Amino acid sequence: QVQLVESGGGLVQPEGSLRLSCVASTRAFSKFPLGWFRRAEGKEREFVAAINWSGSRPLYADSVSGRFTISRDNPKNTVYLQMDSLKTEDSAIYFCALIELSYGLGSRNSNEYDFWGQGTQVTVSS
Repeated sequence: QVQLVESGGGLVQPEGSLRLSCVASTRAFSKFPLGWFRRAEGKEREFVAAINWSGSRPLYADSVSGRFTISRDNPKNTVYLQMDSLKTEDSAIYFCALIELSYGLGSRNSNEYDFWGQGTQVTVSS
């Protein structure tokens, strides 16, 4: 069982920035792809970004491309989501997730992820 713990959420003004972090408990972290998803109030969960095992193949939702950056630090078992130029519509609970497939690619499909964190709240408001 892999545990994922997100942090870094909070309240930020429009056009501001936040960096989310997600630490995973698995020793094989460097082999697995990860993703970030979000669920806004009253809406379904949606894909935000994903990254492959090496960090060389990021994926982004169109709504965040050019504003958000996903990265990973394998020695620290951590994946990050740098969020810049935040908009009110980015307000949501953000979840990180892991695919337990060695050397795989990240995915936009939430059904491919095997483990999920509890989420961290991001609120963008003036």
